Amino acid sequence: MVEQARDKNDSRLTERGRATRERILRAAADMMYVKGVASTTLDDVRAASGTSKSQLYRHYPDKDALVRDVVALQAAELLKRQHQLLQRLNSLRGVERWRDAMIEHNALRNGAYGCPLGSLASELADQDEEARKAIAQHFDSWEGLLEAGLERMKGSGVLRADADAGELATGLMAALQGGYLLAQAAQDVKPMRIALDMAIGHVKAYVVPAEDADPPEGRAGGR
Repeated sequence: MVEQARDKNDSRLTERGRATRERILRAAADMMYVKGVASTTLDDVRAASGTSKSQLYRHYPDKDALVRDVVALQAAELLKRQHQLLQRLNSLRGVERWRDAMIEHNALRNGAYGCPLGSLASELADQDEEARKAIAQHFDSWEGLLEAGLERMKGSGVLRADADAGELATGLMAALQGGYLLAQAAQDVKPMRIALDMAIGHVKAYVVPAEDADPPEGRAGGR
């Protein structure tokens, strides 16, 4: 996924140069996720990646360039995981499995640090317009995976025809991101579960009721 975060000049790098660039980018992504963008300096990244100043500045002449590649890297890896979870989504149980996977993954850190993409958005959206636009596009792609699954549920008759898949997907995403934030503050994933359960409850309001089942054997004819 690092390939998606590289600029056009990357094709000119030697294999060793690409390895150095990846090491720098990985170190920066890890540090910015844990410490935050503002608290991560280029010197921090240089030390963590084991590179010299000349190596660092050859690949990243300023912090803005590095931050934008971190955004691209985090988004690419996150969207890859979400695609794996959502590419075949076509049932309410599938939505619940997605919820469970999100909560279980966040529980590994007791909710700490929040969403890799959402945490970047909270720091950069009002500071870096280019980064804000990129993050917004990544969120659109993520939400689009949810919307596509909900559309499949409509097409197969699981959800009513009047269900707005786009609005339901936005509600699920808002619940997820709000849940990330509350879990981060509480160091507990319980608020995240509650938020997602409420959003899924709204999806359930559009589920097509099952047809009346045949009466159980023995009920007809009297007993």
